[in-house]
Amino acid sequence: MTYRLRNIAVAIGLALVAALLTTFYVANYKRHVRQTESTVKVFVAKRDIPQGTPGTELIKQGAIGTTDVVQRTVVPGAISSIDQVQTLLTTQPIYAGEQVTLRRFASHQQQGIRSQLHGPLRAVALPGTSDQLLAGTLKDGDHVDVIANLKTGDCNTCFAVRDVARNVLVLHAPGGVTPESKVSTTGLSAILAVSDRKEAQKIWYAVENSAGWAFQLRPVANATEPSVAVEGIHSLLEDNANSTNGKNYTGGR
Repeated sequence: MTYRLRNIAVAIGLALVAALLTTFYVANYKRHVRQTESTVKVFVAKRDIPQGTPGTELIKQGAIGTTDVVQRTVVPGAISSIDQVQTLLTTQPIYAGEQVTLRRFASHQQQGIRSQLHGPLRAVALPGTSDQLLAGTLKDGDHVDVIANLKTGDCNTCFAVRDVARNVLVLHAPGGVTPESKVSTTGLSAILAVSDRKEAQKIWYAVENSAGWAFQLRPVANATEPSVAVEGIHSLLEDNANSTNGKNYTGGR
């Protein structure tokens, strides 16, 4: 080996030693930093959490759990106690493995009527007059039945009245009207929480196609559920009338 090659080999060897020493130093420094860093407890999602989940359900459903992380990896707004979200709702999905932060929650008031929708419930707004909507009497949270006068044939008297929906939650009552100032007027609406597609379709059909419809306010508590009755011209005239007199107005039926 010539003098020149020997110098090159020595230089390469020294460079390798320096690289190994640097790697060892950096690894040792990182290990030392990790050992001296403090850790904190945070909550993380154990599975995907959908929007609208109440904070009270997170622990009950086993959706979140705690883990220890180093202080520098804590996400801004990360919760340290479940009490911080007990009265809140998720406003965005939280994905498995994410730290749970207050930024993904809001109060029921901030959510508005969305906080009352879950499962099959859907919100639908119905326009009507103050009389139809019980404006000035109806309050948010009341329950109503919807009654409608529906056409049953081609004759002028071919109509029948019946309930088309019962025990429907009022999410938002028409505002700006008091019992003292109540007048029959358009431009009002009420928002209802319908329980399924069929109920929504019945109510919407009645509103759009009946000769008239209205809300019936239900009792706050202990409401009974009588059987559904259908009233038309014949049943109305015959009800509680003697048979002879009734026939004079029902075509001899």
